[in-house]
Amino acid sequence: MDFSLSVEEREVRDWVRTFVQRDLMPREQEVLRRERAGQPGLTGEELRELQLKAKESGFWGVQTPEEYGGMGLSAVMTALLEAELGRTFVPFRFGGAADNILYYANDEQKERYLLPTISGERKSCFAITEPGAGSDAKAIRTSARKDGTDWVINGEKTFITGGNEADFVLVFAITDPKKGANGGVTCFLVDRDAGWKSEYIDTMGEWGPAALVFEDVRVPETQILGELGHGFDLAMQWIGAGRYLLPARAIGSCERLISMAIEHANTRETFGQKIAERQAIQWMIADSGTELEALRWLVLHAAWQVDQKLDSRHAQSMAKLYGGVKANEIVDRVLQIHGGMGYTRELPVERWYRELRLLRIYEGTDEIQRRTIARNLLKGHVKVGGTLG
Repeated sequence: MDFSLSVEEREVRDWVRTFVQRDLMPREQEVLRRERAGQPGLTGEELRELQLKAKESGFWGVQTPEEYGGMGLSAVMTALLEAELGRTFVPFRFGGAADNILYYANDEQKERYLLPTISGERKSCFAITEPGAGSDAKAIRTSARKDGTDWVINGEKTFITGGNEADFVLVFAITDPKKGANGGVTCFLVDRDAGWKSEYIDTMGEWGPAALVFEDVRVPETQILGELGHGFDLAMQWIGAGRYLLPARAIGSCERLISMAIEHANTRETFGQKIAERQAIQWMIADSGTELEALRWLVLHAAWQVDQKLDSRHAQSMAKLYGGVKANEIVDRVLQIHGGMGYTRELPVERWYRELRLLRIYEGTDEIQRRTIARNLLKGHVKVGGTLG
């Protein structure tokens, strides 16, 4: 059993680490200043400039297939890359990506939506969550009614990432109320100029999702993605495609946070002693370091299963659950170690505190992950001991 990185994996990781340290971290104070002023941490132009700079070194379309101009990296390599990006809170992502289910588009749709999204000319958003249908995605109520050769969409979506910036949406609507999620949900590709509206939702973090409103939005049946009635299957593929990548990014955040705690503990003195000599501080750092390594291997194991074409849903749920819970415990300890300064906005600890809290909610709450893990074990879908059992 070899836990070492291959030469290629190490080279990819090291390049991204250098990029983060050289091009992203120097922007952190300006990002904090802007966010305190209610402005985006990076403008669209700045993000695009950074993406193109990364593209010059070949980093474009990290998981996009090579036939579409991407790198086609493995899941393990992508997890390593996300961990490096997590070392900073500067809101950067590599360009050249598209929603995984857009590859189900027909040739005409690919020309109109997939390829322009990969190139960066267009922006999409994925819309299934509704005010009354969050964790229970089968409870969606947005409807699409057939009218001649068109479909008329009515309903509301909420907490949609990128919904304020997108010029088209992958929206899921009920097309057969009797069948519901079992063959009665369809995915539509809907341009913004078709008439749907978005509204910014203010949150405790810097994530700015949107509420989307559809009032008699009319689209031709050529805008159906995939097959009529098979939208729920597409939605589950979108949701489950990269759940391991969320806790992967948290690995980098926790590494940076623990490093900050160690540096502070080794310099801060109270009552004539560095606080690193205090057992209470030592235990917080020990627990955090141990949990970080456990998270790393949960994430990499889930990614390895993806690369081996195994059913990784159970492993991804474990990584997502553990990552959300432990990342929040770690950032809480780091804030505590920094005392009052950790609570201020002069340090980025409270920024991470707010950001990491979201990890326990989106892309499947802690409770949903526990439900999935418990069901798999109790019903024998997964054996105790996992792939080595």
